Amino acid sequence: MSPSIRRISSTVSFHTSNQSVASPNCRGVDDALRRTDTCNVVIVGDTGAGKSSLVNLITGTQAAPTSCDTMGCTIETTVYEHDIMTQGKILRVQLFDTAGLDEGSQGTIPNAQAQKALKNLFQTLMKKKAIHILMYCVQGTKDVRALQRNYKLLPSKVKEKVPIVLVVTGLENREPEMDEWWRDNEKFISDLGMTFAGHACITAVTINEGDTDELRQRREQSYRAVCNLIEHCRPQNGTGVHRVTAIHPARREHKNIVLFGASGVGKSSVVNLMAGMKVAATSASMDRCTLRWQEYTIRFGGESYKVFDTVGLEEPQLGIKEYLDSVENAYALVKELDRQGGINLLLFCIRAGRMTATLQSNYRLFHEFLCEKKVPIVLAITNLEREQRMEDWWDQEHKNFQKYEIHVAGHACITAADGLPAGAQTVRYEESRLKIRELVKQFTADGQQQAWIGGDNMFVSFMRKLKELLRGSSQVKSKDLVPHLTKRCGISKEVAKQLAEMIKQDPS
Repeated sequence: MSPSIRRISSTVSFHTSNQSVASPNCRGVDDALRRTDTCNVVIVGDTGAGKSSLVNLITGTQAAPTSCDTMGCTIETTVYEHDIMTQGKILRVQLFDTAGLDEGSQGTIPNAQAQKALKNLFQTLMKKKAIHILMYCVQGTKDVRALQRNYKLLPSKVKEKVPIVLVVTGLENREPEMDEWWRDNEKFISDLGMTFAGHACITAVTINEGDTDELRQRREQSYRAVCNLIEHCRPQNGTGVHRVTAIHPARREHKNIVLFGASGVGKSSVVNLMAGMKVAATSASMDRCTLRWQEYTIRFGGESYKVFDTVGLEEPQLGIKEYLDSVENAYALVKELDRQGGINLLLFCIRAGRMTATLQSNYRLFHEFLCEKKVPIVLAITNLEREQRMEDWWDQEHKNFQKYEIHVAGHACITAADGLPAGAQTVRYEESRLKIRELVKQFTADGQQQAWIGGDNMFVSFMRKLKELLRGSSQVKSKDLVPHLTKRCGISKEVAKQLAEMIKQDPS
């Protein structure tokens, strides 16, 4: 007999960080398994592991009931259908949210009953070849050895034929980053005889009004990690899973903007200005010269944008430690941008004032070396709230940009200082919002050049040019670079040696 399955079809929508209440339609098991155009993901794990919260994270809804205690809230297997955006296309998934295991005899679903239901579900899905990914959901705060108990329950046929992925939840407070959990436990997991086709270290907590920007960013990061995990591990066309044709096949969900400039110029304030709300902390909390970034999703004018707020150069020279840190962070940034479809726009943020060599270095580093002059670059000039007419600054200073060989496709003279006294300055702030949004919209509009994707060549060019800014460039040796590229960036040793040698070579 087929296990009891309810199928909920959520409203087709792209993910946002905001949660919404869904009005699901319930259907029977036969209807759920009749679909041939979906990627079926079965989610299993202990009671309280966060399986239902994981469903809500993926669907961007509160469709799956959740509980904050150890008593389970999923009493039967429920299937949620949703479309996710991966690599610029839509993938339709069915998420099988199963009853929690290890609840004990007095729980909502006794453990023996939950295990039997799961066994029946596996038999039904395997018979119909309708299970494509098994997602093992665990709490990151639990002892790693507890993972092995339920892992052993998985049938051998499932282990042989279905990719099993690990999703670790409850890591919202993990420092310095959520994936540190995997680095700390990977060897132990292997020693216990558990193998996984992939993993994602996440938080699936519901975002409330008073939650911090960092928590919001971690949840957004978690959503991307889970979607990428599904994309990476799902069977490809011809193996039972078919991609659904995207409504706009050539469009990505987001347009990617790299925002750069020295600290103190108001980059975070510019993000908030564009977003129309505070999404970025405005205090300078990131170290200089390490090219770390913060990522924000903002929406206006019917479009969605990913803004990568990066750290530019503070000085025209780097020390050896800063350079090696930059190797790690630049590689991560380049790979993240490539994975998300490339760069649509460079937004260079400067503070109104005198021109400096550092300003020119930042321009060359990002426009010439990162993007090889293949991405449009525009200027946002801040700190003009006291000007009678903000555009006057550009009229007076634009010739100096030619002197420093800084060429931009467009500009916006703005104030990004919020909370100013009511009056003319408040009017200028709203005027600035319109200006910066129009600038972004103009140079990322459909019909503009495609997003620039550079891969390893982009990274090599970027780091080679950055090396020129290093005091005593001879200090940068392959033996310094290779460990960073392998241990910190996750590159194979052979490829790391090749990249290190290419970075070391003088530019041709």
